[in-house]
This record gives sequence, C-alpha cells and structure tokens, in this order.
Amino acid sequence: MRLRIRHETCYRYDGAPARSTQLLRLTPADSAAQRVLAWRLTLPGAASEGVDGFGNRTHLVTLEGPHHEIRLLAEGEVETRAAGPDPAPGPLDVRVYLRQSALTAASAAIAGLASGTAPTSAGCASLALRVLEAMPYRPGATTAGTTAADALALGAGVCQDHTQVFVAACRTLALPARYVSGYLLNEDETHAASHAWAEVWLDEAWHGFDVSNARAPDEHHLRLAVGLDYLDACPVRGVRLGGGDETHRAHADVRASEE
Repeated sequence: MRLRIRHETCYRYDGAPARSTQLLRLTPADSAAQRVLAWRLTLPGAASEGVDGFGNRTHLVTLEGPHHEIRLLAEGEVETRAAGPDPAPGPLDVRVYLRQSALTAASAAIAGLASGTAPTSAGCASLALRVLEAMPYRPGATTAGTTAADALALGAGVCQDHTQVFVAACRTLALPARYVSGYLLNEDETHAASHAWAEVWLDEAWHGFDVSNARAPDEHHLRLAVGLDYLDACPVRGVRLGGGDETHRAHADVRASEE
C-alpha cells in the first residue's frame, strides 16, 4: 500500500519568544515494513539532521530573535506492508526497554492488570484487550503529560495512554516493550491520524500491538519513531524563552495513494 501524509503543526504565542528550539521526529526511515518514496519538511529555519540514541531520524530547528508563530510541515509518500515480527533489535540492547520512565512508572493497578499474563504473543494480545477494556478510548480525557498510572486510574484515554499503560504492564513481566509513534490510515474519523502503538520483544523479535484498535500493526501503519514513552518518540518537542501563553494546533492527513 502507498500512503500519502501531510502533517502540519503550528504554535502561536501571545508574546514573542526571544528564542525557541524544536526537536523534530517527523521523518520516517526505511525498514522491512515501509519504504520512503518521497519526503519533505518545510521549516521556519535551517535544521541540523541527526539520529538519536533510539535510532530515530531527527531535525533540530532553532529560531533566534522574536517570533509569534512556528509552522512545521511534513509531507510525503511511503510504501507500506504487513511485515510481521521484526528480528532487528535496533541500536540499543533490548533490555533498555525494561526501564521505567516518569510517564510509564508502573502502579499497583498496572501490575495487577499484567498479573498472570503469559510471556507470549497471544498473552500480550490478551493483555492489550484488558487495557482497552479498563480504559476505553475517550479523546480529551488526558493530556500529553498524563502518566500511565493516572490514565488507568481515570479509566479512559487515547492511543498514547493505551500504549504507555501496555508497555508499563509488559515491563512488570520482564518483557522489553517500547512506544512507537507514527500514522494510521483509519476510516474512523473519531481517531486521529497521528497514532501510537507498542512493540514487545518476544522470541527474538519485536511484535507489534495496536492497543487502541485491538489489532496488530499492518500496512495501514507508518512508523516515525520509538522510545521508552511518548516524550522519547513524539513528533515535535520543544523549549522556548518567553512568549507568554501558547496555542498549539496539529493536523495529520493520511490517505491511500494510487500506485
């Protein structure tokens, strides 16, 4: 399948920041499951390109001097396929993904949800269903800073929350698990095209689990980045000096392309 993506992010400020820096993870990489045919970033300034410790492609943009708005546009076309489990461990020892983070620290409730789960693909799929049942999809119930423990206690969330609760639960079982950010071709307009899912290291391969949609990732999914949690893999993360209140708007459009 060929997917066409247009992802626009805009920040506006009441004041004018004297300086701002944005770290972008908006550029997909080739893998067994996807091949980048064309990709372009339209940015408000020059960017330095790199690869972070998790193997994600990054761009760093710094704006010097007062500015009231930042617009970021990523667009392109990627060929995807359902590749199944991925035996490539990545640049880090998979045991790194046993670590808890501030967003994925396991509560007693998360450990209880994971209790009794078999360390198999079928067992993890069953755990993913329990997570979704415990916290149905509800946009607006949480924020980017909501922890896995708080989201589970709330009993609602979005893909970010489902993924973080699931990876936290897997880590209590001594199963390396990582957060994946990307896009999803989805006919259900109540679900955003920007998406998150999880991968668990089982039988010497990464197995994918799209908790929010109760399915395995396939050709409808396009990967951007991986990490321990949302903050490691989110498409845009930045800091600024001054500027007052901020308004943030992001929209991702994903469509199937004619071959």
